[in-house]
Amino acid sequence: MTMHAAKLDSSARLQRVLSLLLDLKPHTTRDIIRRACCCAVNSCISELRANGYDIACKQVGRGRYEYSLSTDAAANDG
Repeated sequence: MTMHAAKLDSSARLQRVLSLLLDLKPHTTRDIIRRACCCAVNSCISELRANGYDIACKQVGRGRYEYSLSTDAAANDG
């Protein structure tokens, strides 16, 4: 099955998540939900990856995850 990712330039949802990640700090799923008004964080991250962004996911506790944008990806965006 192929995922149909939204394009960054036409998705305010993806733009909000990327804007948050551009600070290069790790953000938890809850933080992204609250600050970027995004309910399906894993889907947004997957779509940003499909748009060429290198985003790491790290488990930081039982059922807790943090996402962070690579420094190379941020440099290419600015």
